[in-house]
Order: sequence, then structure tokens, then C-alpha cells
Amino acid sequence: MTMRKNVFKAATLGASLLALSACSMNQTANPIAEASFREARFEEMQKLQAFRTCRDQALQLDSDARARGSAAAFLTSARVLETCNADLGAAARSVPEPERMRLYALSVVNYFKGGDVELARRQFDGFKSAWPEHDLYFSGGTSFVATAEALLGRTEPQTFGQFLALNVTDEVKSEMRRINHWKNK
Repeated sequence: MTMRKNVFKAATLGASLLALSACSMNQTANPIAEASFREARFEEMQKLQAFRTCRDQALQLDSDARARGSAAAFLTSARVLETCNADLGAAARSVPEPERMRLYALSVVNYFKGGDVELARRQFDGFKSAWPEHDLYFSGGTSFVATAEALLGRTEPQTFGQFLALNVTDEVKSEMRRINHWKNK
């Protein structure tokens, strides 16, 4: 009986040691890979925080520009918005796409309001290449893409009747008619 107890104890001890050794073998990890993952994640989080701070500043500048009606303030807001998006880099995948689209579109609008039509065109082209077949809509239901294309000269020359088919505000249609009138003089 004592021998049976000793054999049982030895078998139990052997099984326990085998189980423990199996556990410790599975826990070996590559500390360099884990450290580089943590470092990359930390850098991404820093970029996201910097993006949010930049975004908030740019939106405040936009609000101030609208309140003052200053072309220079619109240009400043547009430049800051452009910088916010550009500085994201690979962390862009962590920012919701609709938010990035809205900020990009706002930079186009603010460059235009600030009077720098060429930069507005470049930003709009960047928007179109980053998000082909996507559009945003202003609060009145008008299309951002159609409005930008019309104002930035990215559409075919329009006649009076064709303006009716555009999904743009009445003010934009009026401005397009005014531009066409003076171009044809």
C-alpha cells in the first residue's frame, strides 16, 4: 500500500511538472517585437491626440473667420485644416473617414472663401482622389462635390437652363450666372 502511495505521488508530481513545463514553454514571446508594437501604438496615439488638438484649433479658427468675415482668417483656417490631415500619416486609419472627409472639404471651402482658388482646386482634387465616388451634403441638402466642381471650374460650361439641374444653392447658381455673364462680355 505504501508503494502504491509513493507511485501515485510520483505520478502526480510528474504530471504536475509536465503541465507546468508546458505552460512556461508557451509564454516565451519576442520582447523586441512586443516593444516595437507598443512603441508604434504609442506614436499612433500621440498623432491622434495631436490631430484632435489641431482639429479643434482649426474649427475655432473657422468659427472666428465666419464671425469676422475675414479672407485672411479663412486662409489661416484652411492651412491649419490641411496640416491636421497631412500630419496624421498612417494614423489616419484610426480617425473615422467621414470626419476626415468633412475636414478636408472644409479646407476646400475655406481656401475658396479666402480667395486662394488655386489651393482650393488642389485640395478639391486631393479630396476627389482620396474619396472617389463619395460626396458630402450641406445642411440644405446641396452637394459639396457639385458645388465645388461648379465654383472651381471643374465642370463643362453651363447654360442658364443647365444650372437648374445642379445640386447647388441658389446663391451658387446666381454666382455662376454672374461669372458666365462677364466671361461672355
